[in-house]
Amino acid sequence: MLFGRWKLPFSPWHLLLMPLALIFVLPLVQMVLTSFMSSAEINQFPPKLIPTSLHLEGYRHLFSETKALRWLVNSVIVSGIAVVSHLALCSMAGYGFARLKFAGRGLAFVLILATVMIPIQLLMIPTYLMFARIGIVDTLAAAYVPWLASAFGIFLMRQFFLGLPVELEEAALIDGCGRWRTFRSIVLPLAKPALTTLAIITLLWSWNDLLWPLVAISDDSRFTLQIGLANFQGMRRTEWSQLMAGNVVATMPLILAFLFAQKKFIATMTFTGIKG
Repeated sequence: MLFGRWKLPFSPWHLLLMPLALIFVLPLVQMVLTSFMSSAEINQFPPKLIPTSLHLEGYRHLFSETKALRWLVNSVIVSGIAVVSHLALCSMAGYGFARLKFAGRGLAFVLILATVMIPIQLLMIPTYLMFARIGIVDTLAAAYVPWLASAFGIFLMRQFFLGLPVELEEAALIDGCGRWRTFRSIVLPLAKPALTTLAIITLLWSWNDLLWPLVAISDDSRFTLQIGLANFQGMRRTEWSQLMAGNVVATMPLILAFLFAQKKFIATMTFTGIKG
């Protein structure tokens, strides 16, 4: 497309998308800059947007006066287990609902989807009582067990499997592959876009989960990073440099994971399809 007598080196839509992207990026940039400010610079009026010099007191106090490193490790454990279990369990359940025929399949799928409409607040007391009887309250398991699978993940994988050509699986079954080998060797490689999307969503939800772990966990050594930052903000006066440093530590892993997964997602979307 021509812009006057000059040809734009990018899509004209970028002229609209770039300012919108800046609106979303500026708060993130300001959070990072604030984490390197001193308390005097943060509290002065009018507020400064760029620090005169880099101060690491916020990060130093965050890791020396709190258990932030332990909270970060706990969040990685919870989110890692959530992503792996979601990819395994939801893909198998979604494939079963999409391809296998068994009595009550439609009713079971409707009941699973119905759980999405139940507010999480209504499930907290029954879940807490159940976890108390099992003996996992106030343990890290209480944070990741609810994330082993989800109705949304099963629905997402089922819908994707329904869109795959069934002829590929029939050809594999004729060649002697069993159902499990067909699922593992034929179906899962084609499902990389859906698996990548499910991994991103699960990581985002489990990493940012605050309400349920706040109810089920009281030992500060088992806090996730979100609970630790929430309690840290309540315990301390308004130490903005430490709080912003904690927010940077909590946000950057998600940004890096999303950038990596986005690249893989685009690549897998490009190469999906049936090749002759």
